[in-house]
Amino acid sequence: MAGDGAGNGSDARRTPEEEFPPCCRKARASAPESEAKCHETVVSGWFSNSSLSDKDGKFMYFNNPMWPGEAHSLKVEKILYQGKSEFQEILVFQSSMYGKVLVLDGIVQLTERDECAYQEMIAHLPLCSIPSPKTVLVIGGGDGGVLREIARHSSVEHIDICEIDKMVIDVCKQFFPDLSVGFDDPRVRLHVADGIKFLRDAPEAMYDVIIVDSSDPIGPARELVEKPFFEMIARALKPGGVLCNQAESMWLHTHLIQDMLSICREIFKSVHYAWASVPTYPRFYY
Repeated sequence: MAGDGAGNGSDARRTPEEEFPPCCRKARASAPESEAKCHETVVSGWFSNSSLSDKDGKFMYFNNPMWPGEAHSLKVEKILYQGKSEFQEILVFQSSMYGKVLVLDGIVQLTERDECAYQEMIAHLPLCSIPSPKTVLVIGGGDGGVLREIARHSSVEHIDICEIDKMVIDVCKQFFPDLSVGFDDPRVRLHVADGIKFLRDAPEAMYDVIIVDSSDPIGPARELVEKPFFEMIARALKPGGVLCNQAESMWLHTHLIQDMLSICREIFKSVHYAWASVPTYPRFYY
């Protein structure tokens, strides 16, 4: 799920171009962006909206710099919610094929039809890789879907979730109750805070499993793919603990994935890349 808004840091000195990871800037150098167009109420995104088309009846597209030259369109039946939090634009619409869709800053995060593919993979893979995990931390994951899957594990005794954007949580509770049910589990402790700061203050060797269900590494979220962040995770994990981190598409972001693998191999004993098929994510694999 190409993801929900996770813990962020910021650096006001960065230019707009510097908001992208160096590996993505390198990959984009040979493919300059064409002029982006989007409908003013949709904000931005690669999906199309037949009920909110331009005066000539044409669909509007937005070319996102994380996947230059590509657009994925979803037919919109009705816009259900549109707002702006302190951190990002939030949009929920009813699609014709995928049910309700959550969009953050123009990027599809999840749909009712295929959200299970992402949530199950990022949650069950780490939880099933060690015996009887008891303590779990989720960074991001404001829709609640990862919590829902973690709650299926009876060995888990305590779940911390750190989500920076409370509006994402509130919107998902209203429009995606089948996902946000995860927040109702009594083992869950919600922390509305910056994920990086939360990890920095976390006790050493606190968690058996840490799951980073973050947004794409653009702007402040780029810190979530840098070495200091992974070092903080390693400190917060118990010996033998496991990290599972959203790591982008193997077809579009090989430079980013290679950089993340190199960093993680300097810190962790065993590092692997796994993927799942998610139809509404770019190139269908994440």
